[in-house]
Amino acid sequence: MRRRTLLGVAASSATALAITGPARAAWPERPITMIVAFPPGGGTDVAARTLARFLERELGQSVVVLNRGGAGGEIGWAELARARPDGYTVGFINTPNLLTIPIERRARYKLEDFAPIANIVDDPGGFFVPNDSRFRTLADLVAYARANPGDVTYGTTGIGSDDHLATLAFQRLAGVELTHVPFSGAAQVRSAILGKQIDVAAMNMGEGLADMRQGQLRPLGQMAEARWDQAADVPTFREQGFDVVQGSMRGLAAPAGVPAETRERLATAVRRVMEDPEFRRLAEQQALPLRYLGPDEYGTELSRMREEYGRLWAAHPWKE
Repeated sequence: MRRRTLLGVAASSATALAITGPARAAWPERPITMIVAFPPGGGTDVAARTLARFLERELGQSVVVLNRGGAGGEIGWAELARARPDGYTVGFINTPNLLTIPIERRARYKLEDFAPIANIVDDPGGFFVPNDSRFRTLADLVAYARANPGDVTYGTTGIGSDDHLATLAFQRLAGVELTHVPFSGAAQVRSAILGKQIDVAAMNMGEGLADMRQGQLRPLGQMAEARWDQAADVPTFREQGFDVVQGSMRGLAAPAGVPAETRERLATAVRRVMEDPEFRRLAEQQALPLRYLGPDEYGTELSRMREEYGRLWAAHPWKE
């Protein structure tokens, strides 16, 4: 009788286990890796490291930033796309590079390989020159470039980057020819312009703001629809007669297939961080223009932008 009772209990337990499945440990139970697809020191790296510190408070685990720069971001994003979708590997994704690389060449990832979590930064582009440059306005640059085709060099974070596409648009509108010098990241572009190895740095406004305030670089214009409040004295390209609006969105994503509850918890943690007064103060100090988008809205925006860049490629291929 006792043996029959024990067998019945065991069978009931097995049935319950089959229905409910094994108990899962609460996420996260170990450190999280955050991949940055650019070298240390650039705007994305700064934003990622600042965010990581605050996410550690929200999630109760360490968030380790791992730089995987190269190929305009493709190396890091391919690694993120291949990672196990368990929530323990996330990464920063940047527009337009994330979207333009698969358009211009056979890439090791596609947009569908990622689960967008939240957008964090929306940083307008800009043109910067050394403070003693002969160029004081976009008109000065255009006048010289027209008289000296190909003589002016400009640096960007790579072919198909927001800086590169914006400069190509500017060249078409201005009817000038500039010489492109691509680099692996914003920190390298900054070093090149400060060292006067290039004539113009096409960088995001947040990446050049500190040097502008210290009098080392002079902005010729910003590519925002309206003047950014931290650079209110800098005219937009539109104000100077060139309809160029471009920038870089930087947000967090996980590999596709990450559990919905983990993705939602990450998005909620990012939103709470971005509402934190201390984080907002640091973001202002680091010249990070904040713009939160949740998973669905962020994913919709990325899909819309991909279609837009696809049409642009069909009309004006940017590959050099």
